[in-house]
Amino acid sequence: MQSSLNNDAAAAAGRPPGRTLDVEDLMVRYGTSLAVDGVTLSIESGEVVALLGPSGCGKTTLLRVIAGFVRQASGRVRVDGATIDHLPANRRNIGIVFQNYALFPHMTVAENVAYGLRARGLRGPEVKARVSRFLDTVQLGAFHDRLPRQLSGGQQQRVAIARALAVEPSILLLDEPFAALDRNLRLDMQIEVKRLQRTLGLTTILVTHDQDEAMSVADRIAVMNKGKVEQFDTPVAIYDQPRTLFVNSFIGTTNLLPGKVAARETRDVVVTLDAGATLRLPVQDGLAVGQPVLLSVRPEQLALAADARPDTWRVEPGLSLPLGGQLVHEARTTDGTALKIVEPRLAAPVGLGRLHCGLAPDARPTLFPRAT
Repeated sequence: MQSSLNNDAAAAAGRPPGRTLDVEDLMVRYGTSLAVDGVTLSIESGEVVALLGPSGCGKTTLLRVIAGFVRQASGRVRVDGATIDHLPANRRNIGIVFQNYALFPHMTVAENVAYGLRARGLRGPEVKARVSRFLDTVQLGAFHDRLPRQLSGGQQQRVAIARALAVEPSILLLDEPFAALDRNLRLDMQIEVKRLQRTLGLTTILVTHDQDEAMSVADRIAVMNKGKVEQFDTPVAIYDQPRTLFVNSFIGTTNLLPGKVAARETRDVVVTLDAGATLRLPVQDGLAVGQPVLLSVRPEQLALAADARPDTWRVEPGLSLPLGGQLVHEARTTDGTALKIVEPRLAAPVGLGRLHCGLAPDARPTLFPRAT
């Protein structure tokens, strides 16, 4: 639905809509190592997709294959259904913004933005008109004659974005574009890029290792690990319904409580935790009676309690740290598992009367098989 709205807006403004992008079973080798291992993604027109993962997981390599800077060992890249693997980078009509912006230090802002246009053979009034248009788009219309060293980090980034947009790409690639900015400026630029993307209807791929950035900017996220995509889904689904233990642990903060499946019924599974509680949870596929498991539950889905119940377990409270309107509590179970518990700062403080912990009423924990 969102991509349709983006394309309608682009068409109304006289611009071509964003393109679909399909990556099919892509593999990239560096020597004997697989940097990208059988990645398949289907990205909708006008969609923002984040490639998220730790350093070395293959996300930047994947981006560079799409851009045409790296040749894959196998697999295909398609734009609007047409294969582009045979095209060099300068003929793919793909804009890219690098982490270090890659501005030419001896060129003015206007000359930097015009560079890609001149490389495509454009000259004269059309170049000047496009440069002015896209500098105005990124709110730098008064900075034509400045050199990059005379700009702030955020302004340099806007110039790099204007240069990428000036060639009117069908797809925009962003390689860690906010990494060098301070926290407040990073948020401002995330909002600005999202606004531009929505306004122009561009299909956009963002490489980042910052999960907050991916969660806030992207329509969907591809979580990568060791060259593979472990989950490709919406930010909410990845946070609430992680499919693998890696995704669960990499996205946000979680608590992992060891236990065992005690019984399995039609709709429920009964789990006994090593910490001492018995929980009845919605049934999950692939879990058998007697199987060791890890119960994954987010800090905000735990609650401290004064009374012991069968579905609570005893804890030893530790430090409590204020974080904005919340308190983050440390605690430890009787079997030695460390926990983090988040609750509103105005709630009752942790004290001797609150030595038990359980699931909050709206908690949706996930069970994962545990190696023994």
